[in-house]
Amino acid sequence: MKVIFFCQNPYALSINKPIYDVAVKRNYETLWYIPDNVKAFLDFEVTSTDSMKVLSDFDADAIIAPGNEVPHFLQGVKVQIFHGLAGEKKGHFHIRHYFDLYLTQGPYFTRGFEKLKKKHRDFDVIETGWSKLDTLYLANKYKSRKSDLLKKYKAENIILYAPTFSPSLTSAKNSFDDIFSIAEEKNNLLIIKFHDLMNKEVKNLYIEKAKEYENIIISEEKSIIPSLVDSDIMISDTSSAVYEFLILDKPVITINTRTKSPKWLNISNSRNLTNQIKETLSEDPFKKQRQEIIAEYHPYTDGKSSQRMLDQIENWVKINGVPAKRKLSFLRRRKINKLFGKL
Repeated sequence: MKVIFFCQNPYALSINKPIYDVAVKRNYETLWYIPDNVKAFLDFEVTSTDSMKVLSDFDADAIIAPGNEVPHFLQGVKVQIFHGLAGEKKGHFHIRHYFDLYLTQGPYFTRGFEKLKKKHRDFDVIETGWSKLDTLYLANKYKSRKSDLLKKYKAENIILYAPTFSPSLTSAKNSFDDIFSIAEEKNNLLIIKFHDLMNKEVKNLYIEKAKEYENIIISEEKSIIPSLVDSDIMISDTSSAVYEFLILDKPVITINTRTKSPKWLNISNSRNLTNQIKETLSEDPFKKQRQEIIAEYHPYTDGKSSQRMLDQIENWVKINGVPAKRKLSFLRRRKINKLFGKL
């Protein structure tokens, strides 16, 4: 098998990496598409290119993409593997006609795309689990870090603040003072992990303020995975990372989330955030609802979703062959040509 790992945005790196690791073990030929704006986020060695000509000459059997677009003119089954678990976000269930195969994370997503498959009838849907979470379930190398952090900072609780970057959705600006109030409790270790696209001015405000505290870490790690594993509770807003944390069966508090009927504590303002953290950690009132989310969104806890993904891609190619290209409407082709250029 010859596989292209398509990384149009930085978040695609950590989603594709677990699949790549399995592909290497299977002796696949691999090539990564990594444009200049994504290269700065790469922290592992791979063979990559930003040239459509090089990708075309590679003659791939499959192109795996966590993003919303993939060039129709490249050879290979075009596989959508998604960039998050927030199914309520605008566009998650929107069919853009770029993909032959959708590999879904859990029953909730499978039902949605199966319904769309009946309408469009030009793609397949198979449930496999999500590759990014393989790292969570197999993150033994991070597990000892938590006890080390608690000891180093003389803390009892590790609290993760991971806001989204979107100006209309983020809590980072309006909740600035309340987030830092968490660190006023000396038994709390506060980890702040920003999205790769977070506004630089807002991020710098947090970095400067954090210098006043000994129990705050501004995480500069490429991946959020270590912070998810380390933390006891997450504070966020409308970020897909909320679901990644819930899947670990740990509590979340969101500030003004856009999620409809959230199955966790959502607050309209953050003035009483410190007390709400204490109550949530001691009482955990949404544990039952978390179990429902795990069952619906990602019931796979074996760390083998990447293996299932490649198994299904191999099987799809055996049955259907390798598509030379994807048929698209004129407007869709024009959009792709604007994004990636013509061959």
